[in-house]
Amino acid sequence: MPFRFVGLEIPDVILIEPKAFADPRGFFAETYKRSEFEAAGIRQTFVQDNYSHSVRGVLRGLHYQKTPMAQGKLVSVFRGEIYDVAVDIRRGSPTYGRWVGVTLSAEDHRMVYVPAGFAHGFCVLSDEADVVYKATAEYAPALDRGILWNDPALGISWPTPHPLLSAKDATLLPLRDADNNFVYEGRPA
Repeated sequence: MPFRFVGLEIPDVILIEPKAFADPRGFFAETYKRSEFEAAGIRQTFVQDNYSHSVRGVLRGLHYQKTPMAQGKLVSVFRGEIYDVAVDIRRGSPTYGRWVGVTLSAEDHRMVYVPAGFAHGFCVLSDEADVVYKATAEYAPALDRGILWNDPALGISWPTPHPLLSAKDATLLPLRDADNNFVYEGRPA
């Protein structure tokens, strides 16, 4: 099996460690294999791929799309290193308002699956980072929402106190005021 799937402190968020085969030419690794992801409980179909390039200190997030276009995301780093964060925003969830963070890099090839019902963001730790992620729903601007990156109620331990933010991300609302229609249904998202 070329993948190892590890549930994090919030078990619905899954760290994925692909097996990389290295030799003097470089390496080869599978980044997605539907049968193995389904066997590990990730049964969603990915319908859109996204790519972002950022410089050190950029923080993108915390983003989500409301249902019916909620997005699960499979996040990978193709160059550089990021600190990736997922926040449970499913009302009624036993982990509502809690967050989990993991460092991902091009060197370790690790990925993270962030299901629908979570706000997602990342901060760039390296000089530059290229982040690629698969999404389970297409981008729908009318349903695009977010949560303030430094919401004190969340207490996220970001690696920088003064990140580079977009104008949009700098003015997002805290979780308590965010426009959110996710409800926990007692099973993985």
